[in-house]
Order: sequence, then structure tokens, then C-alpha cells
Amino acid sequence: MDIFLIPERKYKLFFMPAFNYIAKDAAGRRIDGTLEAADRQNAIRMIQQTGCTPLSITPASGTAKKATPAPGKKRFRLERRSRTKMKLRETLYFTREVADLLSSGMTLGRALHTMARRHSDNARTAIVSRLRDEVIQGTSFSDALKIYPETFPPLYISMVRAGEASGALADSLESLVTHYERMLSARSKVINAMIYPMIVMTIGIGAVIGLMVIVVPVFTGIFEELGGTLPASTRLMIAISDVLIKYGLVILGAFILAGISFNRWLKTAAGKHKWHGWQLKIPVMKQIIRANAFAQFARTLETLIKNGVPILRALAIVQDTVGNVVLSNEIATARTRVTDGSSISGPLAASRVFPELLTDMLAVGEETGDLAGALHNIARRYDEELEQSIKVLTTVLEPLLILGVAIMVGFVAVSLLSAVFNLTGGLGA
Repeated sequence: MDIFLIPERKYKLFFMPAFNYIAKDAAGRRIDGTLEAADRQNAIRMIQQTGCTPLSITPASGTAKKATPAPGKKRFRLERRSRTKMKLRETLYFTREVADLLSSGMTLGRALHTMARRHSDNARTAIVSRLRDEVIQGTSFSDALKIYPETFPPLYISMVRAGEASGALADSLESLVTHYERMLSARSKVINAMIYPMIVMTIGIGAVIGLMVIVVPVFTGIFEELGGTLPASTRLMIAISDVLIKYGLVILGAFILAGISFNRWLKTAAGKHKWHGWQLKIPVMKQIIRANAFAQFARTLETLIKNGVPILRALAIVQDTVGNVVLSNEIATARTRVTDGSSISGPLAASRVFPELLTDMLAVGEETGDLAGALHNIARRYDEELEQSIKVLTTVLEPLLILGVAIMVGFVAVSLLSAVFNLTGGLGA
């Protein structure tokens, strides 16, 4: 519900009443719904702005009466940010649909109304309905998007604002669609590359724990009945089995507690900076992280610049979206120097974090006046490197994991067999 505040000596809250309405759309179909408006005339205007014809408008029962603001006093709107959010893929679908409807000639209000009419209880419908109401009441689309910061980041809002200023909102939304498609593609490559190794590791660890907890105790009882001296490896295996059986829950709790503590440490500034710096040094993995970060940097900056976002604002947005604190700090430093009249490539090259290839390509783009084109080539270059690094990772990681699982299972098997042969050999003698 919308809340308005009057800057008087005693603050007052004003609630907009709700109206039930029956309307007819352009195809002659009946539409029923409820909306909030200052009065009946505003409700009629809001319905008409969606391209529909109002047939009946009545106050909704149980709504509060709207207080009239004092003459000459300005009303300030108190926006409460909603926690309702869409997933990245849902945001992509939403953006593509709005862009298509605007390109077909629909007004923004009617496009959002068309999307909101698809009755559903999911977050996407709730967000679209709220955005429609805000736009119809006169709020700009970019300002309305700020209500949902978890769904629409600064990159999205800045692109929409640039599109509104240039009168090419549909083109800006198409650029966002392309941007999000590339992001999802890069993310899916990394996730797909890790699925098989994670399955192998999970099955391997589960199999070893099952052997230790279920199989080994059975053989331990047999060994005790037979007597004799067990090999060192068998004694070690039995000791590990006893620890897992007696203190398994304690060990699991310790791992969970360690995970929670590590997660909290990562949320601190020092922890995040150290962790992200370490990520840039891990063999094989660092190639994936760096390539993905550099491609994201170039792609985001290219998208913003091509759509008319000022360079300083664009760098500030890229700084928040690059995904690595170490790289983000270097971009912040570069942004400060750009304010002083420096180029972008110079400060980034001085940081020694960004590779020479990237800064050299960026410098050429600045010299030729085609910065967006240079950024496009940089993004393409590091997208290719990301794909190649993922192939290398899977090629190296898969046999290592299989070997690790084989060693663990083999240790249990050899320990059991050596004890059996040792004890049965003693009986035969």
C-alpha cells in the first residue's frame, strides 16, 4: 500500500483507497480487478492509460479513507523496498517480453498491464503488477524498478534510465537481454563443468563412509573371534571406523560449524578480500575466475557505454558487478583517476591485476575512439579463454577425483583382504 507523508509539525500518514473495477480491453474482453488511486477520477485515468475502457468503478470494502493533505504542503512518498524478487532467468524473460511489446508499438503502461493480467501467484506477477501501478501513476520506469533492488541491480536501472532519456527504451531493454543471456551462458558453462566432478566426489565419499560404518564393523567382529595380530593398515582402518561410528555426528556438527564460521568470515571486508585474492592464485581455477571476471567487466562496460551511460557512472556500476573485491578495488582506483582526466587503460595497467592484453586492447579503443568495440573484442576474447579453461579443469579434475576415490576404496579393500589372508594363513599353519 502506498504511504504519503506531509512535512508538517505533526506527521500524518495518508493511505490511498482501493477501487474494484470492471473494464473492457481493446478486443472487447471483460477484465475485473482492484487498483489503488487517489480518487475515482484517477482510477478511471489509470485504467484508460492501459488501453482499456472502464465500465464500473466502486470503492473496495474495508479500505481506509484518504486524508486530504494541508493546502500548499508537498507530499513525500515513502517507498518501502520489497523483498519479493525474481531469479536471473525470470528477469531475462521479463526484460525480453517488455522489449518485444514495446517494439510492437505498445505503451509501457499497457505492456505491463498485459503482462500483469496473466493471473499467477508467483513473484514475477506481483512485481509486474506493482511496476504497472507505479508507471500508470506517473512514476518513471527506472524509478519504479528501484522498489525491487534484489531483482533489478544498478546496471539494469541505469540502462533503463538511459533508454528513457534517449527515447529508445526498447533498444536498451534488448541490450539488457543480450547482456543477461551472456551472463547465463557463462554461468551455465561453469556449473555444467562442475556437475560430473561433484557427482563423482559425492558418490566416492558416500561409498567410503558406508564401508567404514557398515562393512568394517562386521569384519571387525570376525577378526576378534579369530584372534591373531592384524596388519597396521587394518588396525588403522578399524580405528577410523570406530571414530566415525562413535563421533560421526560430532564430526558432522564440527564441519557444519566450520562452514558457518567460514561463511561469516567471508562476509567481512578482510575475509572477502583475502578469499578473492586467493581465488586469483589457485592453479587452473584462477584461469576460470579471471577469465569470467574480465569478460564480465568488458561486457558490462560495453553495454553501458553503448547505451549512453556516462563513463564514471558506468565504472561505478561495473565496480559493483564484477564479482571480485580485488578487481573491484582496482576499478575504483581507475575510476578516481579517470575523474582526474586519466584514461581507463593506464590505471588498470598500473594495478598489475588486469592482464596486459586487456589493457592494451582497451588503450587501442581509447585511441581510436571506439571504446565499445574494443570492449566487445575483450569480452569475446575472455569468453573463449573461459571456455578453454573449463575444458582444462574438467580434463584435470575428473581423473584426479576418480583416482582419489579409487585410493580410498582401495585402502579399505586391501586392509580387509590383508587381514583375512593373514588370519586364515595362521589357521592353516
